[in-house]
Amino acid sequence: MWGILDIPTSGMIAQRIRLETVAANVANSKAILDADGNYNPYRRRAAEFAAGDPSASTGSGRQMGVHVASIWIDQNALRAMHDPSSPYADADGNVMVPDIDPIAEQVNAMEAARGYEANVAAAEALKATMAQVLRLLA
Repeated sequence: MWGILDIPTSGMIAQRIRLETVAANVANSKAILDADGNYNPYRRRAAEFAAGDPSASTGSGRQMGVHVASIWIDQNALRAMHDPSSPYADADGNVMVPDIDPIAEQVNAMEAARGYEANVAAAEALKATMAQVLRLLA
């Protein structure tokens, strides 16, 4: 009976990962160097969801819910910025920088937050329903 809570829980986990991905995009929107200090502009990432929840506690729960199948990296999410003074500029004086739209990321963050809230509401409704069933059985 408690396995039914795995469904909204999987949704909350997936939306949390999605929100973390959005936060990483915003935080790295100006990053052109990787962790080793090499020129490697940050590329936008997106969480891809898939049906089912491999971490569910029951067999039926594993068939329901959602999980993050992968974090997709957009290799084309770069734009040229004219900065001839940069040591990373090409012959035309352009530096490739991350092409991350803060408005689109804000919309993605709001969608993830609303999805998380919807799963919390579903979990609360399930808990209230189960409490009612237990009261009736007692």
